[in-house]
Amino acid sequence: MNHTRLALGAALALALTLSACSSDDDGGAAKPAAKASGSHTVGTAMGDVKVKNVPERVVVLNTAGLDSAITLGVRPVGATRAGTDQALPAYLPAAKTKGIAEVGERDSPDLKKIAGLKPDLIIGDKAHDAGRYKQLGAIAPTVLTGAADDAWKRNFLVHADALGEKARARQVVAEYKSHVAAVTKAVGGAGAAARTEVNVVRFVAGSDIRIYGRRTPTGTILSDVGLGRPAITNQVRGLSYDVGPEQIGKADADAIFTSTYGNPGLAKVAEATTSGQWRGIRAVRDSRVYNVDDGLWAEGVGYTAAGQILSELESDLAR
Repeated sequence: MNHTRLALGAALALALTLSACSSDDDGGAAKPAAKASGSHTVGTAMGDVKVKNVPERVVVLNTAGLDSAITLGVRPVGATRAGTDQALPAYLPAAKTKGIAEVGERDSPDLKKIAGLKPDLIIGDKAHDAGRYKQLGAIAPTVLTGAADDAWKRNFLVHADALGEKARARQVVAEYKSHVAAVTKAVGGAGAAARTEVNVVRFVAGSDIRIYGRRTPTGTILSDVGLGRPAITNQVRGLSYDVGPEQIGKADADAIFTSTYGNPGLAKVAEATTSGQWRGIRAVRDSRVYNVDDGLWAEGVGYTAAGQILSELESDLAR
């Protein structure tokens, strides 16, 4: 399977979709000047916030906000990076992220750099940015959403409202639902999908191995397709059930998607995947273990990420 080719194909399909729906419900007419120059109120995790109807200089402080903006055809002027050694998410089309200024790391954005970009809208999330909310609000109207777990679709609608792109958002959601239906059909229909138990396993440098549950963005995509989930996912209290290499057998499933964050040696990939427990897993015996991009499957949040994950699910699981 060529995931790079699939990702490019998904990005092209998304670009065509956005091009087709680049106008509002008025049949393609330009947005009235009054609408562009006015303002509206957006309900956020921090209460109501008044924003410009059509923000022109947007800074995003998380991957979800960046994914939403790119999906909706908006190029932010600034964005944070996920970590010290990471740039903007590689799964997003490079042509659409070119020229976006980096404004520090996700956990510690550079407020001076943000102010220097003279934004008219800042997008972030409450978990990371509540403590600096007043400082951000002094720079520009700031829209914070809740956690980017199984609420990512609701957060997208908040982003779309803030960006003045609610009409485009409806088109994006409709395209996603059509894509989901196509993947369910490709894997053999609803019955076959439900009988196929799928796990998502992430090897993390310096940490335990994570078997992801149902509340992650990827978990919601699997649920939308109707894929079965192993019993271990019922034991997840947060986002993942964490195990050591000696417990890797708990990841047993019909199909497993694996990714690695950081140094594979420090993530104990070899230690886990050469064990007798690993060899006894159904997916391993049936050659249905698929190594995927960690930046997409574990850190991608939004409809552009979801479209690419759906394409990979279809390629790997289609009958």
